[in-house]
Amino acid sequence: MRIVIAEDSAVLRDGLSLLLTTRGHSVVATVSSGAELEAAVDSHVPDIAVVDVRMPPTYTDEGIRSALAVRKSHPSVGLLVFSQHIETRYASELLAGGARGVGYLLKDRVADVSDFMSACDQIAAGGTVLDPEVVTQVLGASRRSQDLSALTAREREVLGLMAEGRTNTAIAKSLYVSEGSVEKHISSIFAKLGLPPSETDHRRVLAVLRYLSG
Repeated sequence: MRIVIAEDSAVLRDGLSLLLTTRGHSVVATVSSGAELEAAVDSHVPDIAVVDVRMPPTYTDEGIRSALAVRKSHPSVGLLVFSQHIETRYASELLAGGARGVGYLLKDRVADVSDFMSACDQIAAGGTVLDPEVVTQVLGASRRSQDLSALTAREREVLGLMAEGRTNTAIAKSLYVSEGSVEKHISSIFAKLGLPPSETDHRRVLAVLRYLSG
């Protein structure tokens, strides 16, 4: 696996690099700012980028904003946000479109190195790995009065495939149904979970997060 590390702490940056290389992965670049992250991804196109949220120059949200830029310019690159902080607005944006190849873990809640390594593997393979606290905070702004028990077995199956990052077309092929049927199931899922129409794709994100937290 080819990896870019974006972390402003030199100690943690070098530690992550050593950890990953000793386990057989190739760290193709280590950087300390969001701008350097975007340049490194453009240059190396890694399998995954491990990104801190708060980086120079303002130490607010440069890292995750650059992660969003990477997702737009290189959608095939997996992204693991690895931070002490949760930025709910940007987390929702990063998870938009089915949350394929994306993770958000909190540094002080990763209890075992194997958990971190497993997360990297899953994200590089197109999976989604989220800390439960991230899920809780992202869902906090949404309506939570209804739960997954209202869904039919088929709707839960569709939602599970959405959580794997599959498109409507891929879901239809997996279930051997028409894409129109999938769209009807998804509309029903949104209604039952109390997710109103919006101009963004956040309903899909919130539905997936509800599934992952349930």
